[in-house]
Amino acid sequence: MARAAGTGRGTTVDEGRVQEFLERVITDGGAAVAGLCTSLGDRLGLYSAMAGAGPLTSAQLARRTGLVERYVREWLAAQVAGEYVTHAPATDTYELPDEHAAVLADPALATYAAGFFTMLQALYATEDSLMEAFRTGEGVGWEEHGPALFDGTAKFFRPGYRAALVPEWLTALDGVVQKLERGARVADVGCGYGYSTTLMAQAFPHSQFQGFDFHRPSVEAARDNAAEQGLADRVGFEVASAQDFPGEDFDLITFFDCLHDIGDPGGALRHAERALADGGTCMIVEPNASANVAENANPVGRAITAASVAVCLPSALAQHGPQALGNHAGEEALRDIADEAGLHHWRLAAESPVNRVYAVGR
Repeated sequence: MARAAGTGRGTTVDEGRVQEFLERVITDGGAAVAGLCTSLGDRLGLYSAMAGAGPLTSAQLARRTGLVERYVREWLAAQVAGEYVTHAPATDTYELPDEHAAVLADPALATYAAGFFTMLQALYATEDSLMEAFRTGEGVGWEEHGPALFDGTAKFFRPGYRAALVPEWLTALDGVVQKLERGARVADVGCGYGYSTTLMAQAFPHSQFQGFDFHRPSVEAARDNAAEQGLADRVGFEVASAQDFPGEDFDLITFFDCLHDIGDPGGALRHAERALADGGTCMIVEPNASANVAENANPVGRAITAASVAVCLPSALAQHGPQALGNHAGEEALRDIADEAGLHHWRLAAESPVNRVYAVGR
């Protein structure tokens, strides 16, 4: 039996459970540091260089990537310790399993998740600002973070959007695909780098798309993205907030993983209701997390709720609006806000491990 230990508060604790939890915290700490190595592997092209290459020595990998061998060797040691990469002692070679490459090396795959780690650089850099926000109740605006947050967010969400947006999510909205095929007007609110906008535009060449975001650097990146894909003739991007974006008679208005970041989500949906064409649809994509905090005790829920502390809630509070939802307010709260905005028809249209997709209309 584990010996009970005093806590200094007149109670005792089980030392076995203390050690068990200590191991978990040390594991989490190791994962936090290892996340930097994952980000480096992604940004330096180490994973992509190893993908499909079979066993490589550290020198061979250094030559493939144009990096310094000593650093590459140290990085490989960390990858082996984390069981991301395998090592063959007899030949002193390293290999990235194909199953791991599907997660770390190819942004075109739906399973690619390395973009998540790009965000860490920006999040840790704003820790002092976040500490002050905890004390004052003020926010930390999206624009106060470094570019790594914007790049990482776009990289993280793009594979899931590419895999599901057109073939699953849009087809789950009653009559929307038919409108898009004939030619429709679409507003993508909170478009970021515009990956969601251009994915829809590529699939529906007869429709017109307009992306809106209050963050100018993201809008500029979205314009470049559309121009590179030859879509600038029917895809435009403007700097505008969710409460005042221009235009009317939109057949589809989308909010991809952004409504909870807005300080006045009700105002955003009221504006969307006014901007919808008769019979138009709002598609609201939100994180798949629960308002019941106990239900988020899983890997996806943990990542989502931690992101809410670091980014989502502070971003909403920085806008000084009437509501700061956080990213796990839950379906009931979102549905009530939409109903008050005049969007009375609400339906869960699709779901993935990361997102829930709602079809909303008058």
